[in-house]
Amino acid sequence: MTTICGYQQTIGLNINLKRNKYCLQQRIKTKTSISFFLKNHNQKELAVNIHYFSFMTDVEIEKENAAIAKEYKELLRISYRTLSNDDKKLIRKAFDVSVDAHKDQRRKSGEAYIFHPIAVAKIVASEIGMDATSIAAALLHDVVEDNDEYTITDIERIFGEAVARIVDGLTKISALKKDMDVSMQAENFRKMLLTLNDDVRVIIIKIADRLHNMQTMDAMRPDKQVKIASETLYIYAPLAHRIGLYNIKTELEDLGLKYTEPEVYNDILTKIKESKEQQDAYIKEINSILKKSLNKEHLKYKIKGRPKSIYSIRRKMIKQGVSFDEVYDKFAVRIIYKSDLENEKFLAWKIYSIVTDHFRPNPIRLRDWISSPKSTGYEALHITVMGPKGRWVEVQIRSERMNEIAEKGYAAHYKYKQGKDTEDSLDEWVNKLQEALENPEMNAVDFVEQFKLNLYSKEIFVFTPKGDLKSLPKGATPLDFAFSIHTEVGMKTRGAKVNGKLVPLSHELQSGDQVDILTSENSKPNSNWLDYATTARARSKIKSSLKEETKIIATEGKEILRRKLKQLKITLNERAINELVKYFKLKTSLDLFYRVGINAIDNKMLKEFAASRSNVFVSFIKNKIRKPSNAPDLDKDEITSKYDMLVFGKEEEKLNYKLSNCCNPIPGDAVFGFLTINEGIKVHKKNCPNALSLQSNYAYRIMPAKWIDSSQQEFRAVISMIGIDNLGLVNEVTKVISGSMHVNIKNISFETDHGMFSGKITVVVKNNNLVEKLMNRIKKINGIEKVSRV
Repeated sequence: MTTICGYQQTIGLNINLKRNKYCLQQRIKTKTSISFFLKNHNQKELAVNIHYFSFMTDVEIEKENAAIAKEYKELLRISYRTLSNDDKKLIRKAFDVSVDAHKDQRRKSGEAYIFHPIAVAKIVASEIGMDATSIAAALLHDVVEDNDEYTITDIERIFGEAVARIVDGLTKISALKKDMDVSMQAENFRKMLLTLNDDVRVIIIKIADRLHNMQTMDAMRPDKQVKIASETLYIYAPLAHRIGLYNIKTELEDLGLKYTEPEVYNDILTKIKESKEQQDAYIKEINSILKKSLNKEHLKYKIKGRPKSIYSIRRKMIKQGVSFDEVYDKFAVRIIYKSDLENEKFLAWKIYSIVTDHFRPNPIRLRDWISSPKSTGYEALHITVMGPKGRWVEVQIRSERMNEIAEKGYAAHYKYKQGKDTEDSLDEWVNKLQEALENPEMNAVDFVEQFKLNLYSKEIFVFTPKGDLKSLPKGATPLDFAFSIHTEVGMKTRGAKVNGKLVPLSHELQSGDQVDILTSENSKPNSNWLDYATTARARSKIKSSLKEETKIIATEGKEILRRKLKQLKITLNERAINELVKYFKLKTSLDLFYRVGINAIDNKMLKEFAASRSNVFVSFIKNKIRKPSNAPDLDKDEITSKYDMLVFGKEEEKLNYKLSNCCNPIPGDAVFGFLTINEGIKVHKKNCPNALSLQSNYAYRIMPAKWIDSSQQEFRAVISMIGIDNLGLVNEVTKVISGSMHVNIKNISFETDHGMFSGKITVVVKNNNLVEKLMNRIKKINGIEKVSRV
């Protein structure tokens, strides 16, 4: 018998572990050793002694050890996948290390800590259906964090690179600070989400870890319960949804509601229990009606009732503004049939036909996810029918294979991928999730919000001109479609046709639309595109392009500034740049160069700067304070946005407004305007507690609003022209405006009368100086007599 780090075993599994210092130190506490028995992979008896340093009695410890043995044996028994002998050896080894690492730990409830990693491993093995590597990593997920004796190097030496990589990812997530402000919390979520790039199994085990923590939170302080539950609803439930773990997502949402709104949760739970008998009778009635017809077709099937989750009932009550009794579809009927892969689709529609023979279907509530599966892999036919007693009921038709995918997500998906290696099949899944991580450099709060948007978005299916099917989030526009085809297609988009008709780029696509993107080599993204694009991929590509364009303008602006300062007898050096940045209240040198490039800082403003600089007293002070501690970061490679102006409506008008006290919006927040009766426009945050009520009851008084950087604002200017009519004049005018000055034309109209012409052109410019330049250029065109601004 050998002793390994605090416990003895009669049959060794060649586990090369370093001796734990706790084995060598004498403790004042009572040291008790009780044996319990486990069967190893060869069904041999394995005696394990675990030493607990506690004041528990021998009987209590014996009982606890027996419970641990039972949980371990159940872990192997309930695994969704068939485990080989090597798999069982790996899991056993992980169990031994986990037992040793956590032997002195207790959870807040008082139970031995080892129960937690075993429970997480059981969720990973049974409910999610992952492989032996994942089960071993789940058992070890807290080992490095909670025990100084084990390092990632030790884990890699004992278990190999794959397990070590997952445990390392989980340790990094756990090491993130727990108490922080919103932006820091978002930053930590970002770090966690970016582990998808290393190994997606890190996220899966983290979801299992969070589920078990949510199931065992009763012993925690109420404030901790609310914090953890809020985090769960914010990011973990949407993640589980995206991965296709619908059962886990439902449980996370219900437990989240249990701790964030306990009274509401308990009220709905009580009412569901009270109405269960009634629901069972209703499902039995539907079953008896369908049974005869289904049996006649010799189908092998089972009919189940699936109650809606407490969270989804609560969401429906809020959305529809109804009470519990007024929510009619509190459950769905699920028909699960046996079929080979070849006949699955045929049998699904056959069952659909039988159901609709008996119950009248709602034609607009048919969802065919067999022909076009969801991006999570979910397949089923959903129909809503008028059931007995005049009640609408959702009927879900699935094969056993489809049901497994719905229950286990991608784990079941792998099972049915014939002849493919499990590790390779992870790639498809990772790619889908990583589409939401297109731009990890963006602001952390925006990053997490954008990621959430992608996780929970419903899907639509549209066709390419060649008839290929594309899946996009609901609310997607032709611009999102263009970027989903290829980045270059998106970047060169000039327009779009939907079902053969030209549509604006802001047009919302619907399922079944056929989309044709019109491209041009001269087209490039502009800031308005961010108002049209909804997917993370499209938005990140547009932002990157705009960022590059502003840097090019900034480079040109630096040369313009050098020339202008030379005329004012000022040398462009670090000191001058520092003074200019401070004088114009900017943040970076790139801000300065960019604003010179777009002429937001003109000659007049630079002369005023030169005059202030030449003041002897000011110069003396500035010489004394060459570069104060709060000097701007001149070398920072970014152009910042000041968000110093609020504009309203599509025309981005400047109007008088007041900031509402209920949500206290600040510059940069996502906001909307609400037209009040006595106080004019009041500005609310989009996530204001009153937002839902105002938008649903007073939609006609809502005004779109957004914060912008005043230096980036674009204005419409109307230029009027009179002159002598000659061939090609209009072409020359438009060439000057769009060709040489790169100004967008919004509207153009010309009239001729006996050799004379008059015309009006509406252009979009960033400032007044550009309009003056434009008018001077137009005046030089042969035949133009008079140019004025309307």
